[in-house]
Amino acid sequence: MNIYVVMKRTFDTEEKITIKNGQVADDGAEFIINPYDEYAVEEALKLREEHGGEVTVVTIGEEEAEKELRTALAMGADKAVLINDEDVEDGDPFSTATILSTFFKDKEVDIILAGNVTVDGSSGQVGPRLAEELGISAITTITKLSIEGNLAVIERDVEGDIEIVETQLPLLVTCQQGLNEPRYPSLPGIMKAKKKPLEKLDLDDLDIDEDDVEGKTKTIDIFLPPAKAAGKVLEGDISGQVKELVSLLTTEAKVI
Repeated sequence: MNIYVVMKRTFDTEEKITIKNGQVADDGAEFIINPYDEYAVEEALKLREEHGGEVTVVTIGEEEAEKELRTALAMGADKAVLINDEDVEDGDPFSTATILSTFFKDKEVDIILAGNVTVDGSSGQVGPRLAEELGISAITTITKLSIEGNLAVIERDVEGDIEIVETQLPLLVTCQQGLNEPRYPSLPGIMKAKKKPLEKLDLDDLDIDEDDVEGKTKTIDIFLPPAKAAGKVLEGDISGQVKELVSLLTTEAKVI
């Protein structure tokens, strides 16, 4: 089975975000595999264990993203591909999906797995856009996946309920929490990852003109949410607290 995982390098979710000159500052910040993409990597490894084949992880980014690819290799992926997009102006989900679809156009694919969203952009667009470009089915927010032959049976979240979907391979799915528990890279896995193949490509290798993948959207402003005001602790008996609470909700919060 030819299994691919599309993943992204994102800020560590424990990082404190700061804004400098209208941009998110990444000086000294820690980066990780996008957490939702970790579920995709884990599910890809489970599919290989059950059905055989090969797991290839693919990311778009700059040279620094090699570290996160090596982490995926240490988890157990077989190969990695880094597509350098430093020449792309104002890249967005359109840019990413177009570059990926060009990469995949001559590949034999059984299944592509991706995270449901990224913790930085959170658009959730890249997976469905890529499937559309490749002309294959896309199932999002999956919480269970089983494959028999050419048939995939999938459970997915739908507003607090579960939907069961059957479809044929090739297929793209986006993964979320609840699908599995991602494994940690073992020490032997980390050592093996150093010798596993990591292919590096740029836009010229894919015969892509940077003007053709320029983003379709523009970021107008980036800002942090307003700081929360200090809370108030009500004192006195219950009856007095209720009266004060109603008064505050009416005069200050203006919600009643």
